Amino acid sequence: MLNFSLKLGQSLSFLLVATALTWALDGFRLVGFNLYNEQFLAMILGFALSSIFLLRNALGVRRQRGSLIDILLAALALGACGYVAVFYPQLLDNLYSAPLDATACGTLILAALLETLRRTAGLVLAGVALGFCIIGLSAQWLPEAISGRALSFDTYISYLTVDAGGFLGFPLMIASTVVAAFIFFGHMLNQTGGSRFFTDIALAWMGGYRGGAAKVSVLASSLFGSISGSAVANVTSTGIITIPLMKRAGFSAHRAAAIEAVASTGGQLMPPVMGAAAFLMAELLQIPYADIALAALIPALLYYGALFVQIDLIAVRDKIPTLPRSERPEAGAVMAKGAQFILPFVVLIGALFLFNQPAEKAALIAVGALLLIALLRPYEGQTLSFARILAAFRSTGHAVADIIVIGVCAGLVIGTLNITAIGFSLTISLVEFGADNLPLLLLIAAVTSIVLGMGMPTLGVYLLLATMIAPAMVELGIPQLSAHMFVLYFGMLSMLTPPIAIAAFAAASLAEAPPVRTSLIAVSLGWTAYLVPFLFVYSPEILMIGPWQDIALSVARITLGTLAVTLAIAGFWRAPLSRLARGLLLIAGALLFVPGVATPFWALINTAGAVTAMLVLLMNYFHARPGKLPLNSAS
Repeated sequence: MLNFSLKLGQSLSFLLVATALTWALDGFRLVGFNLYNEQFLAMILGFALSSIFLLRNALGVRRQRGSLIDILLAALALGACGYVAVFYPQLLDNLYSAPLDATACGTLILAALLETLRRTAGLVLAGVALGFCIIGLSAQWLPEAISGRALSFDTYISYLTVDAGGFLGFPLMIASTVVAAFIFFGHMLNQTGGSRFFTDIALAWMGGYRGGAAKVSVLASSLFGSISGSAVANVTSTGIITIPLMKRAGFSAHRAAAIEAVASTGGQLMPPVMGAAAFLMAELLQIPYADIALAALIPALLYYGALFVQIDLIAVRDKIPTLPRSERPEAGAVMAKGAQFILPFVVLIGALFLFNQPAEKAALIAVGALLLIALLRPYEGQTLSFARILAAFRSTGHAVADIIVIGVCAGLVIGTLNITAIGFSLTISLVEFGADNLPLLLLIAAVTSIVLGMGMPTLGVYLLLATMIAPAMVELGIPQLSAHMFVLYFGMLSMLTPPIAIAAFAAASLAEAPPVRTSLIAVSLGWTAYLVPFLFVYSPEILMIGPWQDIALSVARITLGTLAVTLAIAGFWRAPLSRLARGLLLIAGALLFVPGVATPFWALINTAGAVTAMLVLLMNYFHARPGKLPLNSAS
């Protein structure tokens, strides 16, 4: 009986993915089932909640044996969601009378949601969800500036259960279609050898350069992280290979772990997929996905460019050699065996940008191309089989179930803010506060974003912040895209920032390194992500907003400023830099980051920064021997 529950949980994971992909391909409509969106979402939610109960124990760990209590919980969750799916039209007609069956089903779903959130995302997000439930039922007693309307329990729960602005809203729809399709694409890529090909090609291309082991980590993690949707999943998948490589090459354990954490986290900022966050943003802002991917390109290149430069300089400073020839495959041989894996990405980008296909359909078209090439040309003996496809369905189901409950949590937050009108009050209060001091509001928003994001997956924290913080920024005149990219970046930074830096801590565990020290090194390596979001507001040209001349000028000065600060942090350029040189480079970088809206003297300030940076670099270039000038360290 108990082992049967594990098989049932795996079957529900399979059904979860199969149902999601069928909906994405309009399969239900093709066979004559014309369902409400909410009926489909209720089915998906039932599969997700019940599979989590059956496959994870009370501590959130993958279980080896079933539990009778969890079987009962799974049955209740599946039954409640199934009732909503079957009788949704009647529940919707009677929504304003708060019917007893809607209240009963909603109560069961809410309880199941809180427990599955605790098992998957942790106590932090479960606490956030519970806190918003309490706020929804006590909105009238909040401080006057953010108080809301009074609601009875049955009205509140019925609204969350049946209305499209609650549990069954657009966050769940995006998670069940777009995110599910892209995660399936990533898992199929893994099952057919594609992820191994990208790691091999990264080794071949970067292994022969100084610090090559770390550069392999950056390249492989940026490629995989864009698809995976999870910084921690990226760390655990690519870090298993790259962290031992870096340690053998001479990087310290904590630095190797920090490099992997920063590289993996940045994958969610790298177009074209951005860990599916771009598609959520496109849905929220009602703008083409292509615009978001284009806007994200320059900030992502700055992020990875600064990381590459630091790795290169650290490798020279610490005399870290290239990877041995025995550990580096030949690029030509790797490409000859696996170049076909580039085709699915070409198909994906073509479907998105040339044929304007919906994101979920584009991902599934790319999966079709992947299956075809895997059948015709296997990589390293990884032939396509039914067992591998089934394994991809199951692993996708496990990953998607976790994201689905986060999407439902976001729906709970959005629904609570809407039905109580607290969201409107909160926006007005923040606007009134920020009208006199925008920099202070941005700083508070940044800190709030990091704090709210601690312990939460990036996708979930972005949805939360896009609902709570971004609207106030937009009301103050900040472009919508700038506001949403701002909260996306700072929400992501919770993965690296102590005390709950889960991506850095996961990498530290793999490297057997001190977690807090690893996290602090990760913050210094990923420093651009703490500064660039402010540039989204004051220099929106970095997001491709404005005339091309302004965009080119802003990108040039920000790139030079990034280089100056990166060299100052690394403390090395052709030779160790003295404290004076590092200080001058930091000042130069700060001057280059001053935007045109800050002062009428911005051109003079930027020029002073550029001249200072160039003078320091030129003097160091011509006097690279340590001790020659005070600009060089004598050590």
